[in-house]
Amino acid sequence: MANAGQVSSSPSRLSRNVSIRVNEEDLISIQASSLFHGLPASVINLEKPRRTGIICTIGPKSLPRIGELLDAGMNVMRLNFSHGTHEYHESCIRKLREELKKRPGMLCAIALDTKGPEIRTGLFVNSTDVRIEKGSQVTITTDEQFREKGTASKFFIDYKSLCTTVKPGMYIFISDGVLRLKVKECRETEVICEAINSAVIGDQKGVNLPGAKVDLPAVSKKDIDDLRFGVQQGVDVVFASFIREASQVLEIRKLLSEAGPEGKDIKIFSKIENQQGLDNFDEILKVTDGVMVARGDLGIEIAPAKVFVAQKKLIRLCNIHAKPVICATQMLESMVNNPRPSRAEVSDVGNAVVDGADCVMLSDETAKGDYPIESVQHMDLICVEAEGFLGYEKIWAEMRASTPRPMENIESVSCAAVMLSFDEEVKLIVLVSENGKLARNVSKYHPNVPVIAITRNPRVARQQLLSRGILSLLVDSSEFSSVNNLLNIACHAAVEVNFCKPGDKGVAIYDTELRKDNEEASVMHVFNVE
Repeated sequence: MANAGQVSSSPSRLSRNVSIRVNEEDLISIQASSLFHGLPASVINLEKPRRTGIICTIGPKSLPRIGELLDAGMNVMRLNFSHGTHEYHESCIRKLREELKKRPGMLCAIALDTKGPEIRTGLFVNSTDVRIEKGSQVTITTDEQFREKGTASKFFIDYKSLCTTVKPGMYIFISDGVLRLKVKECRETEVICEAINSAVIGDQKGVNLPGAKVDLPAVSKKDIDDLRFGVQQGVDVVFASFIREASQVLEIRKLLSEAGPEGKDIKIFSKIENQQGLDNFDEILKVTDGVMVARGDLGIEIAPAKVFVAQKKLIRLCNIHAKPVICATQMLESMVNNPRPSRAEVSDVGNAVVDGADCVMLSDETAKGDYPIESVQHMDLICVEAEGFLGYEKIWAEMRASTPRPMENIESVSCAAVMLSFDEEVKLIVLVSENGKLARNVSKYHPNVPVIAITRNPRVARQQLLSRGILSLLVDSSEFSSVNNLLNIACHAAVEVNFCKPGDKGVAIYDTELRKDNEEASVMHVFNVE
């Protein structure tokens, strides 16, 4: 660690992906914290850093390549608990931490994505797939005696309240909409349907009830076990599946707090995946730490043509309320099998960035695809291009106009700091915070200069990676001796990676509780880089 007044001889400790050009040739993506990796600083011409976070889902194919994913630009490692054992997920976490040790200063958050409460079909006779013909009558039953005796004409679904939840004229989708059934009649334990299309289905396929008010618990028994495991393993964030109302977020928060002393510090991102989640979004937003726009299930639960409208509305509301938001599902889906994305996928990722997403997510592309590293590299380049298109002063003005009055102190200071950053002489914003709230509020206003967020809390440093444009700088508690010392550390790191040069101006903001050293310091001030 650098002492005050000294330039660190170790690689930069800033953690966020940046784009660099080596000898003015191929544009590649690497982590700012591993910027020098044996290269002399003289051959590096730093471009603007990527502001948008990249989340990578890890699967058996990508587990051995976690180090490469880090170097390509992964900011958050997502573990999908719909698949895999605790032993497998522990091996992913262990591998990530081993790779991070090889890259001093690099940070990567760990996200636990819950399986969530779900509805599934039972088993078919001899576990054989069945073909259901268009126009045929299909009886769905909740009678347990049919759980393992499904046929093309009658099969089991494990949702006990099915017969009172759906009504004639509603639809039931099986296996992500592969089979679509129209409800004709509801009986005590049976629902009589007509097949709208022909399809082949098999055992334990997912079931969606678009438009229905589903009465399922916030978490299943498996989810409870998984959350306890996550607390033990020190995950940073939970992606909570199928959140339909605010009370479910509070229930998950209670479970995390009860699972261990560190559970209360884990952030919860609510996955919006159905109409109920959309209907109750305002209340959910009040209690959640962040949001994921989970377009896969959402596109089954609501009309596909309405998904892009929902995406834009949810992202904007999250931006206004300073809640990090993730855009997910099929962003570069063709790269599961191809080394390059389609033009439509490039536009999809770029539009998510323009909409205001803090992070974009890769699922099958990195979990089981043939080109996981290339997927991250392409996503990195697309994000940088999209970020260069934005009008940052216009976004600032829109956010300011949309923010409820009166503003809280932290909100007004963050807003003012970003306004000051539009001065051509200001090249840097430095935040000093213990809890990450400053980072979220500054990120909301989309500053057009690098934002270095200093903290001594490792988990906060990692969680800040989910807020757009935030470069986390983790320091030792011994370096938290004064605000001036921390500014020196930040400036040296910024000069080291060419974000600024001596003589440039910067804007500093820090939590009021850090003013214990009796220094004459304001909550916000402009400083000169030395």
